[in-house]
Amino acid sequence: MYINKVMLFGNLTRDPELRALPSGMNVVNFSVATNRTYKDRDGKKQEQTEFHNVVVFGRQADTVNQYLKKGSSVYVEGRLQTRSWEKDGEKKYRTEVVADRVQFGPKGSGGARSTSGGAGGDDQTPPDDVSSGGGAGIDYPKDDINPDDIPF
Repeated sequence: MYINKVMLFGNLTRDPELRALPSGMNVVNFSVATNRTYKDRDGKKQEQTEFHNVVVFGRQADTVNQYLKKGSSVYVEGRLQTRSWEKDGEKKYRTEVVADRVQFGPKGSGGARSTSGGAGGDDQTPPDDVSSGGGAGIDYPKDDINPDDIPF
């Protein structure tokens, strides 16, 4: 049995970038920073930061684009995927986390978001979990959910 599973909790390093595929499906890209703290040989505390590229497809992409901004904390579950392409005769590679589940972190953790650009400037609260399976106890914004879109 083979396993390709990634679990990350960190902060967005840039605003999500929404694009549409030729098929019409939306895709959003963003980057997440994670930190690791450890003691070196001399006993000094060291901190190491890693940056992860994340890709989200479909309705989750729309929700992520709507609610997450640079500095927002986020939990991502997915799988690793490496793409390759050729640019100017040189082969390029990019390893990304293709997200199956995206869960928003605590509201007060560096994710200060302005509501400018929103209709009427009303204060919207993001859902806690935008995974494709949904879940109990999630407070979705009432204005943004069409009852016909609920899978059950």
